[in-house]
Amino acid sequence: MKKVIDAMGKVCPIPVVETKKVLATLGEGDTVEVSVDNEIAVQNLTKLAEQKRLPLTSNKIDENHYIVTISVVEQEACRIEPTYDNVVVVLASDKMGDGDERLGRTLMKGFIYALTEQETLPKTILLYNSGAYLSTKSSESIADLKYLESQGVEVLTCGTCLNHYGLTENLAVGTVTNMYTILEKQMQATKIVKP
Repeated sequence: MKKVIDAMGKVCPIPVVETKKVLATLGEGDTVEVSVDNEIAVQNLTKLAEQKRLPLTSNKIDENHYIVTISVVEQEACRIEPTYDNVVVVLASDKMGDGDERLGRTLMKGFIYALTEQETLPKTILLYNSGAYLSTKSSESIADLKYLESQGVEVLTCGTCLNHYGLTENLAVGTVTNMYTILEKQMQATKIVKP
C-alpha cells in the first residue's frame, strides 16, 4: 500500500510529524510518498528515515517541489526504545536561539509543538526568565502546553519571573514554582533538554 502526504508549504516540523504518524499505520512493504517544497524538509525526512532504519529515495521535481519516498521494512527495525524516564525540558526563553527575535519565537513555537508529537513525553517542563511568557494567556503555545499537561507532563513556571514581568495574573497553564524546586527537578532528571 502507498500513502501520499502533501506537505507543500508546511513549516518544520509538520512534514516530519505527519510522515511519522503515517509510518506508524503502515506495514512491511508499504510506502509513504511525501511532497515538500524545500531541501531542508528533504533533509529532515532523511534523518527520520535513518533514525527508523528505513530506506528512502528523494526526487527533485522542480525548484520548489521534492518527492520523498520512505519504504517500511521489518517493524522491529522501526522501534526505538526510550532510554530516559525522567526527562526535564527547560524553557528559559520565549524564543529559541540567538539572532532574529521573530524567527526565534517561531522556532520555539515549533519546538513546543514537536514536543507534543514525541512518543515519550517529558516528565516536567520548567519555564523561567522570559520563558515564563510561554505559559501565559497571550502565548501562541498555550494549546500545546495544555495538551502536554493533560497527558501528565508537569508544567512549572518560576513565580519570581512571573512577578518580574508583571505576568502573575496571566498564568494560563501549569502551576507557579520556585528556584529550589527548579533546581531539584534538574538535579533529579535523567536527561535535561534545553533548546
